[in-house]
Amino acid sequence: MSTKTKKGTGGTLSVLWQGITRSPSGFTGMCIVVAILAFVFLGRFLVDHDNPTDPDALWLPMSGEHWLGTNFEGKDTFTKLVLGGAEPIWVGALAAAITVVVAVILGALAGYLRGRFDDIVLQATDITMTIPFITVLIIVASYFRNISPLMVALIIGLLTWPFLTRSIRAQVLTLKEREFIEAAKLQNLGTTRVVFVDILPNMAGYIFINFIIAVTNAIYAIVGLYLLGLLPSTAENWGLMIQQAWQNSAYLLPRALPFLLAPLAMIALFQVGLVLVTRSLEQALNPRLRER
Repeated sequence: MSTKTKKGTGGTLSVLWQGITRSPSGFTGMCIVVAILAFVFLGRFLVDHDNPTDPDALWLPMSGEHWLGTNFEGKDTFTKLVLGGAEPIWVGALAAAITVVVAVILGALAGYLRGRFDDIVLQATDITMTIPFITVLIIVASYFRNISPLMVALIIGLLTWPFLTRSIRAQVLTLKEREFIEAAKLQNLGTTRVVFVDILPNMAGYIFINFIIAVTNAIYAIVGLYLLGLLPSTAENWGLMIQQAWQNSAYLLPRALPFLLAPLAMIALFQVGLVLVTRSLEQALNPRLRER
């Protein structure tokens, strides 16, 4: 039985990879995501982190020295663009990881154990789903002006798990009726072994797709908070760039537009890449979509 599970897991990973590489849109999306990740996390080793303020170089146009011009402080826009991508991406990924971990554990156990535990989980999801997490983030960020990105990720993760929890629970309710799960029960392998070794690996593709979706939602949330000026400006961030560009009326000065448009383009491209990858994975894992 464990052999079947391992084959199923390996088969799922193979289907995921083939779904991305065989689909032109999926492969394009993967290339976009990888390129932006390399730009952000490898590019930071190639730029000057000091990026000093220069009062004599305010809003300089694009040139060989300043590829995207300079901002309202005379700092190089390209350097700020490279350094500003790490925080929204890692915060989004961390928030998504918290969402997925909580949802998978609670959803899987609720669907497998049923009974009182299932009732408690469903009640918790009902309560949490009524809480608008964006409103909560705005209130918390307004009250705690020095809130850290780590805390933002934690809040997002702990408020966005209910929808996925219900989906995982429904999947587990179906999978627990399969023959190999019934065989595992008869062998008294234990709840932890059956749920996390036999059931969840068969849902790896579905969980991964939802992780990508959670990343996109979390990035939008943290960038939106920076755009509203509710997070401290202690680190470089694409959302902070957009907010500063708006505050300094960069949209009114043609040579200042790169400072506004560059982070917008990076966020949009990253999200488009993730969406293309997600759609390809859905087609690869859904037989009905695969036939189209």
